[in-house]
Amino acid sequence: MRAMQVTAYDEPLKMQELEMPVPGKGEVLVEVETCGLNFGDLLIIKGTYQEKPPLPFTLGMEMAGKIAGLGEGVTGLRVGQRVAAYTGFDGLAEFATVPAEVCVPIPDGMGAKDAAAFLIAYGTSHVGLGYKANLKKGERLLVLGASGGVGLTAVELGKLMGAEVIACARGADKLEVCRAAGADHLINSETDDIREVVKALGGADVVYDPVGGDQFKAAMRACNPEARLIPLGFASGDIPQIPANIILVKNLTVLGFYWGGYAKLNPSVLTDSFKTLFDWYVEGKLTPHVSHVLPLDQANEALDLLRTRKATGKVVVQVNG
Repeated sequence: MRAMQVTAYDEPLKMQELEMPVPGKGEVLVEVETCGLNFGDLLIIKGTYQEKPPLPFTLGMEMAGKIAGLGEGVTGLRVGQRVAAYTGFDGLAEFATVPAEVCVPIPDGMGAKDAAAFLIAYGTSHVGLGYKANLKKGERLLVLGASGGVGLTAVELGKLMGAEVIACARGADKLEVCRAAGADHLINSETDDIREVVKALGGADVVYDPVGGDQFKAAMRACNPEARLIPLGFASGDIPQIPANIILVKNLTVLGFYWGGYAKLNPSVLTDSFKTLFDWYVEGKLTPHVSHVLPLDQANEALDLLRTRKATGKVVVQVNG
């Protein structure tokens, strides 16, 4: 089978011919149809992600496809069933072995493109806003990096959960995507003063931040008393140092949040979230935004779309089909 692998850190992926994997106990063999790309994939390539597997390895955190084989002891799943899975790796391959417990049946009517764009982006925002920040109806939510894969789902889910949503993104075109996703107010990070605009709107009750850097600092100073801040990534490349005096004076709460950690820490947080999200999709309440779909042999070009911030929403790689 073919797979796009990291063979050296900070180098382009290479197409490799690998032996077909065999599912072990508790695993299924998935014929991968699509793989969703994420900012974390860029960190993995550079060797700066939380997890660093030995070289070479296959990139791709989330996948959607069809079960092609069952390992020993697997029940509740069947050959031919369509599933999505968050695996951390191995999505950019024609076949992958996946623990059965992380496979999520894909609802009827959901295409493989949407399924590959769904788990991490929607799951991160739903758990972050609901489980971690306890976002309430009528609160004011500020989303930084709002046109990205995770940020755009936070705009959509925040609106669905009853918040007043402020979307901050770079440039008019990306802000228009945020408006279409439900944003009530728009901030152009290239030209606007985030702190002043948010304060003029009444301040933020919850800040959702995959960017970090100066934007985090500006957002913190625009928070209302008892606001909650969720730093979940540092796309700017700058990890902010949080001033404890501001947290103290405003009674702020900064919530550490690594969504993937719940796969081991408390898996029911993720599975409960997925059930809710898939129900909302079936009810027509969620519409994944995929800006680009590229074939497997163009995975490096697909990653460049994330690296250069030319994508809005998700970038998906078509592996099979």
